[in-house]
Amino acid sequence: MIRPDFIFMLTRHDRTVENAADLVETARAAGVRHIGFKDIGLPFAALQTLAGAIRQAGAQTYLEVVSLDRESELRSVQAGIDLGVDYLLGGTHVDDALRLLEGTAIRYYPFPGRISGHPSILEGTEAGIVRSAVDLVSRPGVHGLDLLAYRFAGDVPTLMRRVCAAVADKSVIVAGSLDRAERIRAAASAGAAGFTVGTAVLDGAFPAPPDLSRQIACVQTVLRRF
Repeated sequence: MIRPDFIFMLTRHDRTVENAADLVETARAAGVRHIGFKDIGLPFAALQTLAGAIRQAGAQTYLEVVSLDRESELRSVQAGIDLGVDYLLGGTHVDDALRLLEGTAIRYYPFPGRISGHPSILEGTEAGIVRSAVDLVSRPGVHGLDLLAYRFAGDVPTLMRRVCAAVADKSVIVAGSLDRAERIRAAASAGAAGFTVGTAVLDGAFPAPPDLSRQIACVQTVLRRF
């Protein structure tokens, strides 16, 4: 089994936290090599500062798009381009986003399935989400998927396994509500290439002291067992 990447999101409830830039060095010192944020929560100038801090720390940068309408989503995609992020996660207006991303080095991982609300919810049937996943990865410029598995009301472990198997030549990042060790283990066992954790670490949800470095260490301990 390949050990998935731990992507630390500087977010709480699908919004980038105000002190995100102050947390970057703590995360990097704790060994985190993948750090992300959302397109909602901070003005663009603050996101520029944040992206620069992540790069200076030597980590990969991730922007996850959670805008609800087409115009806002495309503004967020353009912001990711302007910020020079390494990975763009999320979004549902895939063809429009691909036109903007053409010619960039950004790796694009849109949401499969139907997405609604904020924080985002994954809707639809298991079979429908799998079909959506297969359709998305068939498009040139889509490098993988951002699967909101634990925002789905059905059988989540089965959904993750089916999506990962159906798009075996592309990477799947599992995002949203990975707030306990068994969920991280389930995502890894399903074949996910990565997973995001934000709110749970910032709120001290893992069985460790609530400071950031100890919470990150707890997640890393779960991963070392794979």
